[in-house]
Amino acid sequence: MKKTLLLSLLCMILAMPAIAQPGYRYGRGYNPRVQTVGRHGNEYVAWHRYYFGLRVGLNASHVSSESPLLDGSGVKSGLNIGFAAGTQLTYRAPLFLETGLYYSQKGGKSGSGHDKFTYDLNYLELPLIIKYKHFIGNQTSIQPYAGGYLAVGTDGEIKNYGSRTAFSSFDNGYFNRFDGGLKIGCGVGYNMLYLDASYDIGLANIGQDSFDDTHNGCFTINVGVNF
Repeated sequence: MKKTLLLSLLCMILAMPAIAQPGYRYGRGYNPRVQTVGRHGNEYVAWHRYYFGLRVGLNASHVSSESPLLDGSGVKSGLNIGFAAGTQLTYRAPLFLETGLYYSQKGGKSGSGHDKFTYDLNYLELPLIIKYKHFIGNQTSIQPYAGGYLAVGTDGEIKNYGSRTAFSSFDNGYFNRFDGGLKIGCGVGYNMLYLDASYDIGLANIGQDSFDDTHNGCFTINVGVNF
């Protein structure tokens, strides 16, 4: 089911530039009321004062903890999917404030053999980042960014391979639902297409034992479109 959803969304994202292309100039939707024009070398490029985007990608996450039971020695893969919205902060430079809403599958692995644990930690995540768009042509931009994120756990499962049992990640004394931290990354835009890589540094203690700090860490690669 997850693979089918991922493939369907990816096909939709890749098809959108071809559908929308006839109404575009400078590789971006042209509307004098919502565009800013800036100089790049000897050329002029245009960018939206605000934009919206769809994103789909993959997470590679782990959990670090002072608790030997939860400290992860392995990386867990998951889905990252959602939408983004950005607005220009100043007309003098392509500096943007971006937020959005994502369903992000995180988690980790610990132990091995009969002592092996895996834990799914799935969140609704709200990022808030500052992004700078450096244009290297009329249609291509490099977009470094930094900021933070807030997240709330929606569901997840802990699997104990030793006792062959499974139970909720958030309701059995192991993980808190709230998470928050820093987000850093860099994107590349070409025409409507967008690709980025980012890393989440969890600052909130997601473990329910206050004596043993437990934190998320997650590397994400996303692909999508802006419009």
